[in-house]
Amino acid sequence: MSVAHTGVTPQVHGGPCGDDDCGIRDVLDRIGDKWSVLVVVELAKGVRRFRELERAIPGISQRMLTVTTRGLCRDGMVERTAYATIPPQVEYRLTPMGESLAGAIRHLADWSREHRDAIGGARAEWDGRDVTRP
Repeated sequence: MSVAHTGVTPQVHGGPCGDDDCGIRDVLDRIGDKWSVLVVVELAKGVRRFRELERAIPGISQRMLTVTTRGLCRDGMVERTAYATIPPQVEYRLTPMGESLAGAIRHLADWSREHRDAIGGARAEWDGRDVTRP
């Protein structure tokens, strides 16, 4: 793949398809991706232009933002609108399905805040245990 490649590569998973596994792995790969979550969170605040997204998401490269927004558009979670202006202007917005995903992300963030202290305590307990004993 070239450095300039920004196409969406289809995911291919071999093996038999379980009862509920058909297609779910591909969806979870998309929505579990760090950059996809951050793009959805930012777009939940409203319509954003490409450069606005790039500035709002620390650490994301232009290429990764392009790949991520294309994947989210391909999956029907984001709508891309290009305007014939000079320079060209592109806006992104969540679709109804993307809004639904943003709601699920908000619930997960709420759960994380609610359990942050308990998780910290469990980690401290785990890290402090004697690993030489069974």
